[in-house]
Order: sequence, then structure tokens, then C-alpha cells
Amino acid sequence: MQITLVQGDITEQQVDAVVNAANSSLLGGGGVDGAIHRKGGPEILEECRRLRASQYCGGLPTGQAVATTAGRLPARWVIHTVGPVYSASEDRSELLASCYRESLRVADQLGVRSVAFPAVSAGIYGWPMEDAARIAVRTVRATATTVQDVRFVLFTPDAYEAFGKAVGDG
Repeated sequence: MQITLVQGDITEQQVDAVVNAANSSLLGGGGVDGAIHRKGGPEILEECRRLRASQYCGGLPTGQAVATTAGRLPARWVIHTVGPVYSASEDRSELLASCYRESLRVADQLGVRSVAFPAVSAGIYGWPMEDAARIAVRTVRATATTVQDVRFVLFTPDAYEAFGKAVGDG
């Protein structure tokens, strides 16, 4: 597997699947989630609503992942995963790692060869960027998968720098 870093907009990535740092409702929100829903169009929301009505009535559990169409994005699929909210008093790092493992599991089921990941939980959910990067890179490297191209698409220079350090510490 090749791991690359991209500073930019995840909604512009030409990959098989884009991972969405979703909220459990699957109905859109802020940050990456809102950007994917806005640019991907109503097709994504329609599939998310169907998932809510059938399999995930209470919402997608933290650490799990599920796929929908990518709508109008250049990708074929969106893999939605719900990251944990950071807590200084409770270790939730296994839930964060699960987001990456489960996203790769779903990617394998779909036959995906290239995936673009955001920095799950490192935005509004408050996870410290360097720790989020370390967990993300370590988990992706340790997960058995048929995905050949993993891109971490980071929106800010500090996120890019933190992931660069995590990749280099390999």
C-alpha cells in the first residue's frame, strides 16, 4: 500500500472512495461532513436517509463505517464513519482506530483500490491533531487490506504537518 499526503479539499479527490468524518445521524453537518454532502449533492443524503430508515435507526455507531454513492463527487463511493469525540479523561483511541479499520473493511467489500481519508475526529470533535495523525497512520499501516492507494487529505497546514510527522515516524 502506498500512503500519500495531500493538502487540499477531500471533495476534489479522484479516488474510488472518499471517507466522510460523519456524525451519527448520517444526515450531514459541518466540516468534512457538510462539504461532502454539499458537493456530492442530494443523492448522498437520499441513501443516508434510506440507511437511517432501515439499518441505522438510532444512527451509525461510533467507530463503524457504511458506504453510499458519492453522488456528484469525482469518487465512486463515500464511506461514512463516525469518529469519537475527544475526551481527556477517557481513552477513546480504540474507537478512533476502528474508524480507519472499518473504513478499509468496507472499501475491501466494495473492491476499492484508492481511498481518501480526512483527519477523523481532529476537527470539531476536538482530537489533538498529532495524536489523531499517529493513530490514523499506525492503524492504516497495520490493517490488512487490498486498498493500494491511501491518501490522507488534510485541509490545513498544521494537519498536513502533523500527518507528515506521523508518516515519517513510521
